[in-house]
Amino acid sequence: MTEDVTPEKGSVTQRAIEQIKTMIGGGLLVPGQRLPTERDFAVKLGISRGSMREAVRALTTLGVLEARHGSGIYVTQLEAVDLLETFGIVAEISPKPRLVELLEVRRILESSATALAAARITDADLAEVEKQLAAMNATEEAEEFLAADMAFHRTIARAAGNDALAAIIDGLSSRTFRARVRRGHQETGAFVRTREEHRRIFHALAARDPEAARVAAAAHVGAVEEWLREQLD
Repeated sequence: MTEDVTPEKGSVTQRAIEQIKTMIGGGLLVPGQRLPTERDFAVKLGISRGSMREAVRALTTLGVLEARHGSGIYVTQLEAVDLLETFGIVAEISPKPRLVELLEVRRILESSATALAAARITDADLAEVEKQLAAMNATEEAEEFLAADMAFHRTIARAAGNDALAAIIDGLSSRTFRARVRRGHQETGAFVRTREEHRRIFHALAARDPEAARVAAAAHVGAVEEWLREQLD
């Protein structure tokens, strides 16, 4: 006689999540498609409506599904910027030791993205980068500087031509995360040095020199990373 073991609710929900992800990955559910009703979908997957509801809630939080009031549950467009949104939240709430790790990741990715941008950047994007550099040079207000700083790096990441890479970098460079690091970094009088670092990045981009752009971007993020490591020590 086979023992009847009922799986715990958590494992059933997780299995439902994996089944839905497999269906999306296999093309059985496509971006923008409406899911069957909760009852029908639960029957299809062989689980309770409660477990189905939890699975849908989890995938909605991750940006895979979206609930439209009065219409139902749909597969999102599965854009990288939406799927990686939770990544940015991790960066915003991490304690200082984890911030150092995330800055290291950002240094690696952003230097590569800046190198790609140097080879691919359009004249329009280069002009936007220059505009944000000028804005940083023209202000002493931390909030204005931070806004221009964010736009500077976001334009470069977009110019790299890889949406997934740009979304990850944007998550690592979220406003709250950068403000937390910048606030302390500014106390050491790094404003002038930061402007110079941005200037070097811009000139490398203007020269269409990928290696110089890579080095300049790595040095820029590395300076903040080094400062934060010193605070921990």
